[in-house]
Amino acid sequence: MIEPFEKGEKRPGKVSYGLSSMGYDFRLSDEFLIQDPVVEMDPKNYPFIPYLEEDKSRIVIPGGATILGKSVEYFRIPDDVIAFCYGKSTYARLGILINMTPIEPGWCGNLTISISNVGQSPVAVYAHEGIGQMVFHQADEVPLATYATKQGKYQNADGIRVAEVD
Repeated sequence: MIEPFEKGEKRPGKVSYGLSSMGYDFRLSDEFLIQDPVVEMDPKNYPFIPYLEEDKSRIVIPGGATILGKSVEYFRIPDDVIAFCYGKSTYARLGILINMTPIEPGWCGNLTISISNVGQSPVAVYAHEGIGQMVFHQADEVPLATYATKQGKYQNADGIRVAEVD
């Protein structure tokens, strides 16, 4: 269900990641898309989305800015499970919030993570360290349609996926 899977959670000098008591703390990869601050963003104007690509082990997010990242982990959500993602308190205390929609039953891929600095000061985030926690909820039965059977547009994501409107 999670590859690569890390059993432990705490690592000295790193933002924690791996199996936690009630979920899984996933990591941020070293690939980022950074908004061009002078261009209007429009989810209906695809494929032109003004992002700049970056590959770094540490990235500083200016106050009021949002970037996109992806998880190190590749997830395969079972058909009878839904998952919810939450930001880590370590970053939340600095003004960093992540926004992700529920991860639907049957979805597979690397998570695209929207990371926003709602504070005024620049904040560094670190690749290959924890960025959020996924909490899993098992249903009593499989839904009539899963993300896979609906052929969702973000299925099997292996990179950062920008907004798409059907």
